[in-house]
Formats: sequence, C-alpha cells, structure tokens
Amino acid sequence: MTTDKRPHVVIVGAGFGGLAAARGLRNADVDITLIDKRNHHLFQPLLYQVATAGLSPAEIAAPIRSIVKGSKNTRVVLDRVYGIDAEHTRIILGDCEPMSYDWLVIATGARHSYFGKDAWAPFAPGIKTVEDATAVRRKILLAMERAEIEQDHDKRHALLTFVIIGGGPTGVEMAGAIAELARRSVSNDFRTITPHCSRVILVQSGDRLLPGFPESLSAKAQLSIEQLGVEVRLGQKVEAVDEMGVTVGEEFIPAGTAIWAAGVQASRAAEWLDVPGDRAGRVIVGPDLLVPDRDNVFVIGDTAACTDATGRMLPGVAPVAKQQGEHVAKCIKARLKGQPLQPFTYRDYGNLATIGRNHAVADFGRVTVSGHVAWLLWCVAHIWFLSGFRNRFVVGASWFWNYLTFARGARLITGDVAPDLPATLVPRPALRPLSF
Repeated sequence: MTTDKRPHVVIVGAGFGGLAAARGLRNADVDITLIDKRNHHLFQPLLYQVATAGLSPAEIAAPIRSIVKGSKNTRVVLDRVYGIDAEHTRIILGDCEPMSYDWLVIATGARHSYFGKDAWAPFAPGIKTVEDATAVRRKILLAMERAEIEQDHDKRHALLTFVIIGGGPTGVEMAGAIAELARRSVSNDFRTITPHCSRVILVQSGDRLLPGFPESLSAKAQLSIEQLGVEVRLGQKVEAVDEMGVTVGEEFIPAGTAIWAAGVQASRAAEWLDVPGDRAGRVIVGPDLLVPDRDNVFVIGDTAACTDATGRMLPGVAPVAKQQGEHVAKCIKARLKGQPLQPFTYRDYGNLATIGRNHAVADFGRVTVSGHVAWLLWCVAHIWFLSGFRNRFVVGASWFWNYLTFARGARLITGDVAPDLPATLVPRPALRPLSF
C-alpha cells in the first residue's frame, strides 16, 4: 500500500453494489475512482416497464456524476475494463492508461445467458440495459403496428403472439405487462386489434412460477397472471428460437416477439482475475467478500458467488448488492484502522414481484402477502429505491395516471420503421417537362 498519498480505491461498476460502496467511503480517508462503461446508473428492476412503454428510460436512470457529486473524494471515469494485472495491482482500461489501485471492488453485474444457445439472442432478446429495453419496446410496438395492416390471418396471429421465456420475477412481470399493454392499453387506439387478438405465452422449464418464492405465492401468482389472459406453460423447455417463432417441446409457436428472461451469466471478472468461477461464471468469494489469496480485491453483487449462514447461495437482487457494497466500505475502513474484517451477513427484508395491475406477491419470511396490498408495497418499495427525488416523483405520477387511464405514455418507436430499399426497387413517378 502506498504511504506517500491516500489509499486509492477503484470501484468497477456503478450499479447498486458499486454505488453503495462509494457512498460508504465518501467520508473515509481514501481517494475513490468509480469506473463504468456507461454514464448512468440504471434501476434495473423497472426496465421491463420501459420495454412495455410504461416508463421512459430517463425516469429510471440518473447520471453517475450527479449521484456522487457530493462525495468530494470520488471521481468518475467513463471507460471499459479489459483486464486486471493483479501482480502490479492495476487495471487495464480501453482509453485510459493502466490504473493502479490499493483496493479494488468489482461490481460489474451480469449479462444474459442462453445456456450455450447464443444463436437465439437476436430472436429472443433479454433486458439488462436501456438499449435492450428500448429495442424490445420497438419490437413489441412494431408487431402491433404491422398486425394492424396485415391481411393474412396466420401472419397477423403470429405478429400478435408474444412468448416470454423464463418464469422468474422478470418473466412474470414482463408477461403481465405485455398482456395489459396488448389487451387494454393500446387496443382502443387501433381499429382492427381487439383485446382478444393478442396471445401472451409464458414458458417455464420448472414445475412452478417464481421458484424463489413459497409454493403458495407461486400458485397465487400463476392464478393472477392467467386471469390477465397469459398462457402458462410449466415443465416445458424451449428447444429452438428463430425469426419465425419458438419451439416449445415438440410444438412450434409462430410468434412475432420472443423475450428471454431465463438466465444470466456473470461478467468476465473471473477471467480478469484468473480465478475459478461457478457455473454462472461468478467469482467464488470468501465470507468477507474478498477473493481467495487476494487481500485487496473484493467482488460483490451478481458477479460474486456468496452464501448465507445456512449455505444457501444469495440471489442476484439489488438488496444483496447494496448490502455487500456497504459491507465492503466497512471492511476498507476497518483495514485503515488496522482492525480485522468481519464476515458479510445478509439481512433479508423480503422479496417482491408484481404480476400486473393490483396483483403482486410479497414474501417476508414468516409473513406472506398477495393481491392489492402486496402491489401497493411493491410500488412504494420501487419508488423509494429510485435514485433522485425527480425520478421518484415522475414515476409515482406516471403510475398514478396509468392506473386511472390505462394509458402508456412512452409508446415511441425510434429509428426507421422499414429498411431503405435499393434505388432500383423504388418506383419513381413519371416526370413532366418543366415549362418556364
């Protein structure tokens, strides 16, 4: 560790975990560099609402610099990490020179995993970024626009068929939101699309939805989502996905839109550190969140494979990442004082998932809640954890208006609706000679 200057803490990733670590160290006697390849912090739990035109991207994101502007010991670097030179305690960046560190915190999150079927990605996109969400929104809305003018019954039916792959919280929330969008929010705006034209299918390879919740709540969630008109396929695996549709088991389902919500893969942190990872690529960390044999490298959030006191793997959710970020800050402060590190203990305050309008489930351990009360709890919790008062106010106002009117105000299709045709294929009108 350097002695002629303050210790340098490098945090890679400005998600929930990275920001929590930076906030926890804002008054510590260290210099912090927060690195991210994007200039904004994204509230990922509400990305599905961007994808279904309920919210706009700016309502669930905030510039990283504005979030940490009150932390005088923190600077922000917009760059991409390409590797870690652990021997010389520095990280390799794309545009900047290699950056030395005294402590390194890796909080780079996760990306989609297609379980070896990466060829499916173009046809069944997931939603992890703003770009993902707006691309899915474009795909959904374009399918409806094209169905409005399609004369062929089979093609029109396929355009209005939406298949969501994965029955976890993201899949359930996405299926419910698409059902409400297609059956209630936009059907009044079209002349040929009625609430019964659309078909929403939720495919889950397991035997129940929301496997991380108690079985009673899973059953209630399935009942609620089926009441929205969603077809639930349990115990069925997706065998193929292409531009024409999805093959579930031995059945081919023609579908204009398929969305992936079935699995995630950790970032390349294990590869950077040259350490083994688990099946999902997560770095296996010790009880104090340090990488084994690395006394100055912490890994947190979706990038870390960490267990609780019972040996159960901690889920990749925002509360886990935030608490781990706070713990890392405490560990670094303890090291500055020469104190021993304490093991990380996760405090589980509950698990929430919404199914649609007035329907949600909440698991608080010994107490479970479902229906309208759980939905209100879900709304309050998500508004509370948004970054910035403006976002909280705007999202709350948007939800209130949507609740009253069923309106979806972010139904924007950006980019060209159709690709440009070659000049030889574009009919030109006959030209009359000019007269003066």
